[in-house]
Amino acid sequence: MRKEKDMLGEMLIPDEAYYGIHTARALENFHITGRHIHPELIKALVMVKKAAAITNAEVGLLDKNMSNAICGACDEIISGSFMEQFVVDPLQGGAGTSANMNVNEVIANRAIELLGGNKGDYSIVDPLDHVNMSQSTNDVFPTAVRIASIKMLKPVSELFSQLQTALQEKEEEFSTVIKVGRTQLQDAVPVLLGQEFGAWAQAISRDRWRIYKVEERLRQVNIGGTAVGTGMNADRKYIFLMVEKLRALTGIGLARAEYMMDPTQNNDVFVEVSGLLKTSCVNLSKIANDLRLMASGPRAGLGEIALPPVQAGSSIMPGKVNPVIPEAINQIAFQVMGNDLTITMAAQSGQLELNAFLPVIAHNLLEMLDILRNGIEIFINKCIKGIAANRKRCREMMEESYVQVPALIRHIGYGEASNLAKECVAENKKLRDILIEKAVLDSETIDKILNPLELTKPGIPGMGKR
Repeated sequence: MRKEKDMLGEMLIPDEAYYGIHTARALENFHITGRHIHPELIKALVMVKKAAAITNAEVGLLDKNMSNAICGACDEIISGSFMEQFVVDPLQGGAGTSANMNVNEVIANRAIELLGGNKGDYSIVDPLDHVNMSQSTNDVFPTAVRIASIKMLKPVSELFSQLQTALQEKEEEFSTVIKVGRTQLQDAVPVLLGQEFGAWAQAISRDRWRIYKVEERLRQVNIGGTAVGTGMNADRKYIFLMVEKLRALTGIGLARAEYMMDPTQNNDVFVEVSGLLKTSCVNLSKIANDLRLMASGPRAGLGEIALPPVQAGSSIMPGKVNPVIPEAINQIAFQVMGNDLTITMAAQSGQLELNAFLPVIAHNLLEMLDILRNGIEIFINKCIKGIAANRKRCREMMEESYVQVPALIRHIGYGEASNLAKECVAENKKLRDILIEKAVLDSETIDKILNPLELTKPGIPGMGKR
């Protein structure tokens, strides 16, 4: 064990630990979720530290050898080493100070080793004086959350694009499957099964575009603003050079916020991103709900489509297969919507020059992106691509229903059409049979009016199809 000291006193730290006393205190104080900071956020924090070390050396504030050692330690962590040393809970008081210090200490102790010293000898590299030079948690942590969010948003946006494509392929595949269209779960008018998939694809295309564009809103960072956005203890050259170095390291088009006090205290951009992710989940959940309903049965439900069977559905009912993938998507949507509420409450709870609740914002936002990425990939590959149409069932329900009645209004009027619909239900007869029986229209006109493909043609060019 080694002994380390801070303003509160001394603590013994395991010799093998790369973290130090600040992290150890956080471990004592914040044993909350049993989870650790998201790996992408750790890497983003480390990228900020590397950029700072390079910048501080260039402006003459940090010894070149020390800067190189810090950068070397950062590179190892970014490549995946030492991740087990980042042990603080994602829910922590202090606006992210525990996370920042965990990163500072691991980098410092690894840099000390690279310079030939022993962990804990902070006369060689100090976590605060050297690794945290020209920085504050209050500009490091918000900047890192933005970087991590951008990196995780991009694959989610791409998956929405893939989901849109998968739905459009089904739209084409089912373009000739006529079925009963329903409003308020009641028989309404004929539609094509492909048209339903096409409508879902349109909704997902909007989600893809929103998520793709919102990434731009995260690019303004407050790094260099230090404690409250005024830049105290940061060299003017450092402030302007830091974003340039960070842009090169991350490959993201980051920009220095014009008014750095703004992103230091205001977290509305995270609410905006979260809100768009929530919006996408409204559409995902609607699609999942529809799929479960359309696949209900297989004998006593709608049974219009068959979902790919991916696992046995019951421990007591042999042969039962459940719509588990859409059910998982529903649950992902519920979780994302709950996370969005947490983010909203945390963002509005900031006070004066800082929002102390950014850790819970970061935790919830990154979790949203994780489960959406994993969930959408499963939805595409284990559900959407394998959906099959029950053409026979769709045709039978069309023939048994009276959804063709609205097409008669122009020929016999609403009142007479309404009477025919009631007679279909009351006497359990097919509409065609009643029309022929009553000689309401001649046979040729009836065939033309009730032609399934004619019934699904839009009145306006392009409506209901791409």
